[in-house]
Amino acid sequence: MKKIELGAAFIKQNQHLFRCPVCDQPFSEVVHYQLICPNRHSFDLSKKGTLYFLNRSANNEYDKQMLVSRQRLLSAGLFDGIIKKVGAQLKPEPETILDVGCGEGTPLARLLQARPGNDTAIGFDISKDGINLATQYNHQAFFCVADLAHLPFNDHVFSTVIDLFSPSSYSEFNRVIKRGGQLIKTIPNSGYLQELRQLLYGEHQANSFYSNQKVLALFRNHYPNSKVESLRYQFQIPTGYQHDLLMMTPLHWGRGRRQNVSTQLDELTEITVDVSILITHF
Repeated sequence: MKKIELGAAFIKQNQHLFRCPVCDQPFSEVVHYQLICPNRHSFDLSKKGTLYFLNRSANNEYDKQMLVSRQRLLSAGLFDGIIKKVGAQLKPEPETILDVGCGEGTPLARLLQARPGNDTAIGFDISKDGINLATQYNHQAFFCVADLAHLPFNDHVFSTVIDLFSPSSYSEFNRVIKRGGQLIKTIPNSGYLQELRQLLYGEHQANSFYSNQKVLALFRNHYPNSKVESLRYQFQIPTGYQHDLLMMTPLHWGRGRRQNVSTQLDELTEITVDVSILITHF
């Protein structure tokens, strides 16, 4: 089947998950490759089998090169430790999963590969380039371009919402997560990519340090009964992937960055992954 046919099959089977981002009404029908609401707002599947739900232009700091570099590093296993930890929070029976800010789709693809295969999964991002890259994976997830602050999904339809290093809209998360469901949010700790940070900024620049305390405090303010699990490990950088490591994060354009670090970058053989995984149940 073509990607557009696979996309049409998914939305026909899972029409109940979606609602119109224009009028907030549940979609009423799928006609050919169109999702249509009762007020006749319609959204066409792309040739890649994705839906574009934005009704305004999107400002996105991740260009295609950054996303390609991220895909290469993540496909090499950079986030496998995180994905394993997140996967351990999921139930063995089929889940309905929403991946927030899924980027180029690698984390969701690798998560689903480790699962029994009966989940219903959607990944969305504001980046059309990221969503196009995500469709390269041969798995059962559906991908769309959507606005975090105005999700095109019905109330209380997802058993797990995953937010990996992405911004959050807690009011929208509360709306779309089922009773008995969960939110799993991953945020970087101070040691995250510290070798790259030190190489680019040394010890006395604003970008030399990172603190997650404001993000953590806001999460706990919304979810006082949440739990926090720490995860730290070293990742061996494959030969030739050092430039991708540089390009995949906003660190490469930050103020105060040292120039001419190519030689030192090529000598970087391992990198620290240091994160907190925030979990709350509904």
